[in-house]
Amino acid sequence: MLTYQYTARDAATGRHVKAEVQADSEQSAAKLIRNEGLTPIEISLSASGGFLGLTHEKRVKARDKVLFSRQLSTLINAGLPLVQALRSVSAQTTSKPLKVVINNVITDVEAGNTLANAMAKYPKVFNRVYISLVASGETSGTLDQALERLANQQEKDADVLAKVRGAMIYPIIVLGVMVCVVIYMLVKVLPQVKILYGQVGGGASLPLPTVILLALSDFLTQFWWLAIIILGVIVVFASKWTRTVGGKSIIDKVKMHAWPIGGLFMKMYMARFARTGTTLIASGVPLIQVLEITGQAVDNVHIEASLQAATEKVKVGKSLGDSLQNDPNFLELVPNMLKIGEQSGSMEQMLGKAADYYEKEVDTEIKNIQTIIEPVMMILMGVMALTIVAAVLLPIYNLASHAGNIV
Repeated sequence: MLTYQYTARDAATGRHVKAEVQADSEQSAAKLIRNEGLTPIEISLSASGGFLGLTHEKRVKARDKVLFSRQLSTLINAGLPLVQALRSVSAQTTSKPLKVVINNVITDVEAGNTLANAMAKYPKVFNRVYISLVASGETSGTLDQALERLANQQEKDADVLAKVRGAMIYPIIVLGVMVCVVIYMLVKVLPQVKILYGQVGGGASLPLPTVILLALSDFLTQFWWLAIIILGVIVVFASKWTRTVGGKSIIDKVKMHAWPIGGLFMKMYMARFARTGTTLIASGVPLIQVLEITGQAVDNVHIEASLQAATEKVKVGKSLGDSLQNDPNFLELVPNMLKIGEQSGSMEQMLGKAADYYEKEVDTEIKNIQTIIEPVMMILMGVMALTIVAAVLLPIYNLASHAGNIV
């Protein structure tokens, strides 16, 4: 059950009433309100439910969408009417955010909208690939097959992303620990060295590494609040910059070419392009629309620009494989497979093979990166440890030398 806030007019007194009601959908809430002798004016999801505005859209997990697509496909294939199938899936889903969306979709479908149009109101839950496949399935009468293809594609995409994210967890954890250790040394250990050196140093000068780290230590201990503000400003600025056209362009370029992640991201992009293209073509989506949708689905501005340029060439009669040939943003296998598919009339199968190949290559790249990262992390930790040890021990060594000279 979901909690809805409502404003209604009392027919007996004419007063406006504001209250809450629990119901499965907005339509059910309106019915309950009318049963109480009230005329609903405004109904919205309650803040107590935690799903105000578009928040519920952002919280729907990929695995929940996969399960929704597969269950809906099975029920439609079994012959259930669409609304009944949606209600059954809504009753079974354990994701409250997704339940909100499904119930709103049911209301729209009952009002006469198509399923694709109803889902299009929630772009953070159902992306353009999803909407296009559902629309194609509704038009051709193969909605169950379209949903099954969507579930398969979502599983593949989620699997690839999970592997990429998993490869990044280890270096992030190690770097985080390293930063914490350095901050502890700067705030707790080096000030003690400074005090000791000041008491018995006898006027001897500090080594350069110690001077630099002590200056940083003084700044952190005296102006820690300023350091937090600076860090916060950097984070906010960087977050906004990554959303700009220029920022995304630079980041996407780095992903494609930076060592050692360039090969991994390029193969992931090729797998995503091929898998999405396979799903769309299998559902009967026209090639021009396939290129437009896959350009957005790949989520890289440079590859999207290449696909837009290829789209213009395809419109004037050039084959897709030739349009992408020698494009620096595409690995060579993709246009070659496209050419074979166009010549043999089996583009769907060729793209599917390309997707399978690159998904396996992503696994290989992840293993290679993990093999590289471990020694790189060890070297970084060694350099950092050496710097800190030098900053601590060099003053002590100088003290010993100075004392020896005095004796």
